[in-house]
Amino acid sequence: MMSTQRWSEQGWALLQLLLVASFSQAEELVCRQRGDPENPQLSKDGDIMLGGIFSFHSKWKNRQDTYMHKPVPLQCTRLNFRGFQYTQAMLFAIKEINDSTDLLPGISLGYKIYDSCASIARGVRVSLALANGNEAVSASSEGPCTRPAQVQAIMGETFSSPCMAISTVIGPFHIPLISHFATCACLSDKTKYPSFLRTIPSDYHQSRALAQLVKHFGWTWVGAIRANDDYGNNGMATFTETAQQLGICIEYSVSVFRTDPPDKIQMIIDIIKASTSKVIVTFLSPTELYVIIHELSHHNLTGYQWVGTEAWIFDSQTAAMNRHHILDGAIGLSIPKAHVSGMKEFMLDLKPLSSSSGELFTEFWETLFSCKFKQSKSSAGNQRECTGHEDVTGVQNSFTDMSLMPIFYNVYKGVYAVAHALHSILSCNTSCNSKMQLEPFTILQHIRTIKFKTKEGDEVYFNENGDPAAKYEIINWQPTENGIVDFVTVGLYDASLPADKQLNLQNKSLFWAQNSQQVPLSVCSEKCPAGTRKVLQKGKPVCCYDCLRCAEGEISNITDSITCVRCDPEFWSNERRDACIKKEAEFLSYEEIMGALLTAASLFGTCMTAVVAFIFFRYRQTPIVRANNSELSFLLLFSLTLCFLCSLTFIGRPSEWSCMLRHTAFGITFVLCISCVLGKTIVVLMAFRATLPGSNVMKWFGPAQQKLSVLGFTLIQVLICILWLTISPPFPFKNFKFNDKIILECALGSAVGFWAVLGYIGLLAMLCFILAFLARKLPDNFNEAKFITFSMLIFCAVWITFIPAYVSSPGKFSVAVEIFAILASSFGLLICIFIPKCYIILLKPEKNTKKNMMGKEAPLTTALGEALTRYAAVAWIEGQDLPPFSPICDGRSPDSMTSTQRWPEQGWALLQLLLVASFSQAEEPVRRRGDPDNPQLSKDGDIMLGGVFSFHNSWKERQDTYMHKPLPVQCVSLTFRGFQFAQAMLFAIEEINNSTDLLPGISLGYKIYDACGSIARGVRVTLALANGNEVVSAPSDAPCNRPAQVQAILGGISSSSCMAISAVIGPFHIPMISHFATCACLSDKTKYPSFLRTIPSDYYQSRALAQLVKYFGWTWVGALRTNDDYGNNGMATFTETAQQLGICVEYSVSVFRTDPPEKIQQIIDVIKASTSYVIVTFLSPVELYVIIHEMSNRNLTGYQWVGTEAWIFDSETAAMDMHHILDGAIGLSIPKAHVSGMKEFMLDVKPLNSSSHELFTEFWETLFSCKFKQSKSSAGNQRECTGHENVTGVQNSFTDMSLMPIFYNVYKGVYAVAHALHNILNCNKTCNNKVQLGPFMILQNIKKIQFKTKEGDEVYFNENGDPAAKYEIINWQPTENGIVDFVTVGLYDASLPADKQLNLQNKSLFWAQNSQQVPLSVCSEKCPPGTRKVLQKGKPVCCYDCLRCAEGEISDITDSITCVRCDPEFWSNERRDACVKKEAEFLSYEEIMGALLTAASLFGTCMTAVVAFIFFRYRQTPVVRANNSELSFLLLFSLSLCFLCSLTFIGRPSEWSCMLRHTAFGITFVLCISCVLGKTIVVLMAFRATLPGSNVMKWFGPVQQKLSVLGFTLVQVLICILWLTISPPFPFKNFKTFKYKIIFECALGSAVGFWAVLGYIGLLAMLCFILAFLARKLPDNFNEAKFITFSMLIFCAVWITFIPAYVSSPGKFSVAVEIFAILASSFGLLICIFIPKCYIILLKPEKNTKKNMMGKGAPKSS
Repeated sequence: MMSTQRWSEQGWALLQLLLVASFSQAEELVCRQRGDPENPQLSKDGDIMLGGIFSFHSKWKNRQDTYMHKPVPLQCTRLNFRGFQYTQAMLFAIKEINDSTDLLPGISLGYKIYDSCASIARGVRVSLALANGNEAVSASSEGPCTRPAQVQAIMGETFSSPCMAISTVIGPFHIPLISHFATCACLSDKTKYPSFLRTIPSDYHQSRALAQLVKHFGWTWVGAIRANDDYGNNGMATFTETAQQLGICIEYSVSVFRTDPPDKIQMIIDIIKASTSKVIVTFLSPTELYVIIHELSHHNLTGYQWVGTEAWIFDSQTAAMNRHHILDGAIGLSIPKAHVSGMKEFMLDLKPLSSSSGELFTEFWETLFSCKFKQSKSSAGNQRECTGHEDVTGVQNSFTDMSLMPIFYNVYKGVYAVAHALHSILSCNTSCNSKMQLEPFTILQHIRTIKFKTKEGDEVYFNENGDPAAKYEIINWQPTENGIVDFVTVGLYDASLPADKQLNLQNKSLFWAQNSQQVPLSVCSEKCPAGTRKVLQKGKPVCCYDCLRCAEGEISNITDSITCVRCDPEFWSNERRDACIKKEAEFLSYEEIMGALLTAASLFGTCMTAVVAFIFFRYRQTPIVRANNSELSFLLLFSLTLCFLCSLTFIGRPSEWSCMLRHTAFGITFVLCISCVLGKTIVVLMAFRATLPGSNVMKWFGPAQQKLSVLGFTLIQVLICILWLTISPPFPFKNFKFNDKIILECALGSAVGFWAVLGYIGLLAMLCFILAFLARKLPDNFNEAKFITFSMLIFCAVWITFIPAYVSSPGKFSVAVEIFAILASSFGLLICIFIPKCYIILLKPEKNTKKNMMGKEAPLTTALGEALTRYAAVAWIEGQDLPPFSPICDGRSPDSMTSTQRWPEQGWALLQLLLVASFSQAEEPVRRRGDPDNPQLSKDGDIMLGGVFSFHNSWKERQDTYMHKPLPVQCVSLTFRGFQFAQAMLFAIEEINNSTDLLPGISLGYKIYDACGSIARGVRVTLALANGNEVVSAPSDAPCNRPAQVQAILGGISSSSCMAISAVIGPFHIPMISHFATCACLSDKTKYPSFLRTIPSDYYQSRALAQLVKYFGWTWVGALRTNDDYGNNGMATFTETAQQLGICVEYSVSVFRTDPPEKIQQIIDVIKASTSYVIVTFLSPVELYVIIHEMSNRNLTGYQWVGTEAWIFDSETAAMDMHHILDGAIGLSIPKAHVSGMKEFMLDVKPLNSSSHELFTEFWETLFSCKFKQSKSSAGNQRECTGHENVTGVQNSFTDMSLMPIFYNVYKGVYAVAHALHNILNCNKTCNNKVQLGPFMILQNIKKIQFKTKEGDEVYFNENGDPAAKYEIINWQPTENGIVDFVTVGLYDASLPADKQLNLQNKSLFWAQNSQQVPLSVCSEKCPPGTRKVLQKGKPVCCYDCLRCAEGEISDITDSITCVRCDPEFWSNERRDACVKKEAEFLSYEEIMGALLTAASLFGTCMTAVVAFIFFRYRQTPVVRANNSELSFLLLFSLSLCFLCSLTFIGRPSEWSCMLRHTAFGITFVLCISCVLGKTIVVLMAFRATLPGSNVMKWFGPVQQKLSVLGFTLVQVLICILWLTISPPFPFKNFKTFKYKIIFECALGSAVGFWAVLGYIGLLAMLCFILAFLARKLPDNFNEAKFITFSMLIFCAVWITFIPAYVSSPGKFSVAVEIFAILASSFGLLICIFIPKCYIILLKPEKNTKKNMMGKGAPKSS
């Protein structure tokens, strides 16, 4: 539980010393009790006595001990009713037992109960009174100073710290101490507190339960307030440890004590106010809690959720003082409720208390009833008078409050535990064996093993640690309507259950802060939902993080995930990023609309082909079927059927067979198809050539040859397909390039095979086209060449457009484009070749005659015509079919001090008590205790200085029994270092005494003691230096003071010994100056006011070591420390700094020279199992030797050691490292020093002759390895000492000067005292000897001095008594002879700015195993740029994995904790360490495709210009004039604009180019088609106007033609104006289509506008096509309808193919497709309409006559 006085960290050695002093005195005759007697406040005699220690008062008057007079007794104040209640509970249990016939029959229990006044010192004092009694003289000194204990067991104390002190004192006597309310987990340590037991659970369980409770409610960000005592500090330490394991972060952890000054309380309030956590976990006593909430109420700070311990959570007094309802809604743990029948009534009966001292009972009565007795000293007129007959039942205060009944029950159970143990020992049945001698140890052993049930049925027993079973109720403070708090039990915690069942909350309504019924939220960061990952906020705890959304393709399906997991390739993250969903498998399926439409078109084509075949078969005997090679026609129809059907193989999920089948079937069927058409064309062409005289060519082109040619052409394609399928066939492939879908497609296998199939088809088509061109002159009626030309024109236009569309289209669209091309070309062949013939067969049977086929409408006027007619007739009669011919148009388009005894955690209160006891005794002279201590070295002088050094480093162990006077410490193991330090001190004193400038006329003397490496002896000899060795100094009624024997003390090699010595001499203000104690704790001037040092504090060394470790990149290190104040404090500072610098400590273990071998073995196992290769040490040379000796036995080498000044430049340490384990070590040392004359003086051993003869003999024998004759330890195998040996011929640690910097520190300490004395004595040429010197005066002057030594070094002390911190960085470099060279490789100066403190020189360093390469010691390698750190679960922050940044994210630094998403215009590079600007993709003039399209555009423009020039040059010729020259020139102008408008599509899109490109294209194309339409209408109407009575031409004159062109164009202009006005096209950066590039494109603005423009063009083109169809019967020479039909056919084929290609093509390819369509259709119009005319104009001028234009094709009269 709580403590009423803080228990500091040091004191056990003093306690041991002073206890020994209290039990021993020189030449006394009796064992005498020290100090005034202590009488119990409550007592009753009995057969067996029990003791009790309770706090009847909660405070005492402060006093200032001057150590000059006998201290006055402690004066207790502020009555505490709780102490009386605990007493009543104990008395109730004793009464029950005494009245019982079953338990201890015939034995009565008595009691002695003391008031501890909540003082630890008084608690210890009264516990000794309970153990020893109050007799002044107990026995003669010749007999054992022991007797039976006065009581058999002690009940109490209430709080943890007093229990720790009392247990430490009575523990050696084995008197059981049973506490009812001390919960500190530290009291479970039976090595420290062997006789302590308790009936309340340990805080170990409560702390863990609190952490689980906090975690249960999701509070991961909490504040912590604790009482600054053992209860609070230990309880909160366990809570903090458990909280970290459970993922709970503590925002702040502050300590408070009732006596803290207001400014500290205010600082705590400010911390709470500034915090963001809303939950406060407390380990406070009610008193400290009141201090906090009282101050909170002043600041009106409410709304915090309080979590409490059993100390206050069910205490009604605490609830009553919560007047501002700050604690309302609090939740916490309490001892389970209890009811003991009769206890409440007994406790309210005041008769048992009347046995108390009259003064105490009077105070109790007056406080209980708020009245005053007449005789009371403190009677006041305003208070009512006490009658002594007041009724307690009418009082409402804490004495009548039974809310702590569970604690009273604990007292009850403790008494019964002792009774049951006594019952067992005394072998009670119906009576007990009262003759048995009772021993506390026997009782203690029996209490530990008892197990019984109380009358209420509760089982009582103690575990091996003396603790009961841990059970708690969970209490919730729920305010009621009358304002009283109701403590509602809302759950249970049972530590005996499995971990997952220990905490059990009931389904009850809980109240929270501010009476809210909603669980408060207290987190640093909200939980990261699924779909996000946690990214720690830099420099904040792990509970503070940001939630970053998982990148595309990554998911997290749990809350607070630390990483996102990338989905498998076949899966993709959903929109919430919390699940991987299977990617949509995209392929062209029959179920989707596009697939269904294409399937329908395929089947429709198949059916249509079947119908045509049926018609041809039905009419196979008619002339039109027979005249067109019926066998090839049927074979062509069969191949077309296969072409339509093969398109179905492209639809559906790709499989192995479908991938191989689709392309091969398509390739073979198309070749078969084109072979048939090619066969037809060749035969006709050769037949007409065969009519030439002497030609015998037809024998090579008969029916068999035609079939063989088809077979031959097809076999070549079959061979190509077989090779393709054999070498590298197509196969089904899953394309994962798209994020959200899998493209199921057929990989080509061999791309060469695919393009070979397509190329062969293209070759045959081109050959067919050429042959059709050659047959352009054959007779019209008989020849089907024109239909083949149409079909080949469609075929070429479709497949030329197919190539860019296929290459640029993604996924299923590429398949759709291929199917579309197959169907379009198949339909083209079917319609163009067979539909006209079916038209004649079915609708014009009159033309299906032999006569009509022979030339009915084509009169033959030339000999060639007659010959052709005759041949045709003969051929028809002979059954030979003639091939058709028609001209065609081609369009192209990834970071000392040592101690010799450990200093435990408690003892200052005992120290205070025993110091007081040592200085006070009843009516005796002031007498020195114990044997006198004489100095080992001494010399008289005017002013004396003291020295405490260790001439030995160990002592013989002894076991104190506390029954006889202890023997003096026997020192062993001589150490030369102590002699060296003493010599340095003597050298400085000799220099000063010889100086005329410093302290002239004053001689310094010295007394130097050997501490033997023992803290207890160090304290003892320090007191000898302060007091001298006189046995009796003054009568007891005189002041117990006199001048100190020495004015300052030098020495104290270890930190722990300095702490103990400083604590003792601090109140006397005697300066102590250490040369080698570095513990940072010694800088605390409140604890060690007279301590100074000439060596820097470990605070700086620890930080310097951390910076050194960080400098070399070591982030994963091991740590070894000496288990004393030097090691523990130094390592604590190093660990704190290392954490700040990002260094993780893999293990941190402590070692002490006296540790058993199994512990040393355990440490070696830890090192061996570790993965770190750097070991940071805070070890003394002795402990270091223990470790490396064991490591050499295990052959553990290769570790990089980092050391402190304790051993890093110590040659003794280097000499003992025989196995070179420490080679390459690096660390910090005191800067090298040279003091002229010091070395020579130190090697002169004459000054040491002043030492005791025995010590000097031991020194000389050890120094020269010899033995004197008279020596007790002489051995025959050792040479005899002469006493004249020369020290210069010796090589050992005495002659080793490697510690010269430390010797220099001793030297500077002596000079500091001398300079202070010089100032005080006002020395000039002489000094004022009359000045009365006092240690305090000297101390103040030492703190202020500032001087320079003769070597020029400045000496001064800061406010903490520390010098400036400077270190050299030392590297152990082995030399050839095996001796280690301590090489200075750098400097550390703490006075410089942080970034300049560490300075390493450019020297070659040696590392472990003589390597010259810096060793690597990291838990995880640094994460390079392009990756991010992901912490490994359950490991320190230095252990992590490196995950590559997702696409589009980068990290450009090493060890980045997050990846940063690139801006939309940037993308991550391949290494993911930089955002590179995305490639801006648009169709530019610089790239090949852009350049080619530009060239084609300019070529078309030039070609149009040339045609326009020709037409202008020959504008008067008939062929120009006959075809409406004005519309021709307007058409040429519009075609020029069409070619040029394609240039607006090339280059980076801008506002003007986006608006211009589509509108210019739309208007110019409409203008162009309007002109063609005008031409067609005029020609058509002109021939219609020849009918009798027709007057239609007046509506189609030149003006009307121009108006029609203008009208059609204006409609398009209006559409464009509306589009540009409402929602015009605009430049747009497309970041979606491609992750790694930006598509610069023109957004359409209004898609309706765009398609309206295209639709209007299509409408006019369709109208033009229909009119051209109607004009098919016009005379051939005059009519240009056939050319317009050709051009419109190309136009429609190109733009129908354009739509799916444009929609499916990404990026610049859609622009290229559009330009291609513009150019192809423009070239089609230009070539088909104008090139034939230019041919006539330029090459056939004879046909450019009016006569030829007017009547060449007119039939002759019969």
